[in-house]
Amino acid sequence: MTVKLERPILIGGVGLSFGLWLLESVQNSASEFGQIVLFGLALSSAGLWWFKQQRTESLQLSPPPELLNQDQVEKAIAQTQSLIARLATESPTQNHRLQALQQQGEQLNGQLQRTALRVAIAGNKGTGKTALLQRLQSDWLPQQPQTLSLTEISTPELDSALPNLITVADVVLFVTAGDLSDPEFKTISELVANNQRLILVWNKQDQYLIGEQPVILQQLKTTLTGVLSPEDIVAIAASPNAIKVRQHQDDGTVQEWLEPQLPILDSVINHLNSILSQEQQKLVLATTYREALELQRQAKEIFNQLRREQALPLIEKYQWIAAAATVANPVPALDMLATAAVNAQLVMDLGAIYQHKFSLSQGQEVATTISTQMLKLGLVEISTQTLTSLLKTNTVTFVAGSLVQGVSAAYLTRIAGLSLIEYFQAQSLLLEATDNPSLNWDSLKKTLQTVFQQNQQANLLQSFIKQALNYLVVQFKPKQTLESSAS
Repeated sequence: MTVKLERPILIGGVGLSFGLWLLESVQNSASEFGQIVLFGLALSSAGLWWFKQQRTESLQLSPPPELLNQDQVEKAIAQTQSLIARLATESPTQNHRLQALQQQGEQLNGQLQRTALRVAIAGNKGTGKTALLQRLQSDWLPQQPQTLSLTEISTPELDSALPNLITVADVVLFVTAGDLSDPEFKTISELVANNQRLILVWNKQDQYLIGEQPVILQQLKTTLTGVLSPEDIVAIAASPNAIKVRQHQDDGTVQEWLEPQLPILDSVINHLNSILSQEQQKLVLATTYREALELQRQAKEIFNQLRREQALPLIEKYQWIAAAATVANPVPALDMLATAAVNAQLVMDLGAIYQHKFSLSQGQEVATTISTQMLKLGLVEISTQTLTSLLKTNTVTFVAGSLVQGVSAAYLTRIAGLSLIEYFQAQSLLLEATDNPSLNWDSLKKTLQTVFQQNQQANLLQSFIKQALNYLVVQFKPKQTLESSAS
């Protein structure tokens, strides 16, 4: 059974304590056991180094956030508004969503003058987010001279909440109850890389011994080196446990009761006050920038949906043309180059939808390169073998060889078309349409592999074969007939 180390700090502390005890126990006989002790310490050091390396390698650190200025934010706003205007031109029927985007886009410039700030409290369940929220609402918020809002978010909800609550939060208090888990570390890194002002709040420090508290706080700072500044990592106790008090009476009896403890919040309150008073304009700029990028994402999502609706019928059209061309002129071995003219036209038509205007020669070059990449990746061989195997198990009979090649040609044409859609959708919509488009072949190669794997599911292949046979058998019934299973 695999055991996940949730508290490497404590485990490391235990290991260190054991090592010190071992060293002390053998110090009187160092001449006899010196080499053994040194060897053991070397192994311990190597083990700690390996553990740190494994943790570091398992986490992909996000790049540090860029320093935003007024010009960058205004440029992002202008790009967002331009993108929404383009969407309105290409899609006049998307009234409801367009109106919402246009309204939000128009409000971006006004957001730069905003004085009310938003604070979000995020973290896993059981870290004390609610207790911290309640304390801040009752003891801190009424004392603030400016308009502030507080919102609580659970870490499992971050994926769905990012477009709204986290994006528009000027400051995030990320609460943890001890050492960071890998998902927590990843979330913090992503938020900071997204220009999010963040304070890591280690809550429930009262549950650790006084001597352990500075060690754990320092370990958190070490873990987040390069992600957060040390002053952005604070320790608190929002709702400390009550302390048992025992009092001996004159008559010899003993009375015991639980004495409530006051919350320890000075570190987070003082740092939060400092940020809100000294960095207000920076906070507003960063939040407005994130809002602009989020609106761009939403606009791109609508663009991609509309263009995909136009592209899919084209792919179906050309996959059947490729199938018919292959059946009408069968070759001994399937070769996608035989349908290069069909695929070149598909490239040109898809490029036109996605604002990449390919000439005929460019379309032929792209189609030929895609076919070559399919051959090199083994997609042609795999698809032919898979489709042939499925066709042999068809409940009717196995079809003629040219029909097998026709189905394969249609399938590979479809894969090429879907790959181009995925590739174009990943491109930035902020770039102007160009008459001399260039493709990133490494990126397209990876897209080909991904799309091919996604479409290798048995149910998808069976459904495609059924469609292809229905089309081809009808088209070529006079020339191609199903062979009798008894022949």
